[in-house]
Amino acid sequence: MKLIAHLFLAAALAASAFSAFAEEAKADPAKVAKPDLVKGEAAFTAVCAACHGADGNSGTPVNPKLAQQHPVYLVKQLQEFKSGKRNNAIMKGFASALSDEDMKNIAYWVSSKKAKPGFSKDKELVALGERIYRGGIADRQIAACAGCHSPNGAGIPAQYPRLSGQHADYTEAQLKTFRDGVRMNSLPMAQVAAKLNDREIKAVADYIAGLR
Repeated sequence: MKLIAHLFLAAALAASAFSAFAEEAKADPAKVAKPDLVKGEAAFTAVCAACHGADGNSGTPVNPKLAQQHPVYLVKQLQEFKSGKRNNAIMKGFASALSDEDMKNIAYWVSSKKAKPGFSKDKELVALGERIYRGGIADRQIAACAGCHSPNGAGIPAQYPRLSGQHADYTEAQLKTFRDGVRMNSLPMAQVAAKLNDREIKAVADYIAGLR
């Protein structure tokens, strides 16, 4: 019953956040103005491609794939890198040079690129990862990842990021930064990660890498 309650709470929070975003956008038409994908591609090529791949499909496991990610989520992350709410010295340097319009153009362009699939590597770990991702750990009050990020890892636009196919090394590193208090721009993720040990984190990351 506790697990079901967690899933309902996650869904309610997501619906509330999306509704708030929609209302804000209606109040400010500039928020829904059509992005300039030509400018977005040019800026991405100049600023982002070296680390994240020419089409947003990073070939380096420590750098995330950005292709097909929800654009509103990407804009939020860039804004938080720029403000320092999400602490990363390298990304702060790049984000600080971008205007809100630049961020939007980049985010919508890279989100239009198709993400290349990833692969799980460890059969034993991936079985554990699947159990946690789909069912959580009820006796430790850890909610299922699928409740927010969807069963296939597609996420929820404007609230929870797409995870499917993401590099396991990157996902593992981010879960550890949430757990260790290094990354503090998502309280729900910090609360979940705080209850996971290294093996569980590695298992979830490996399972996510193979999601389609």
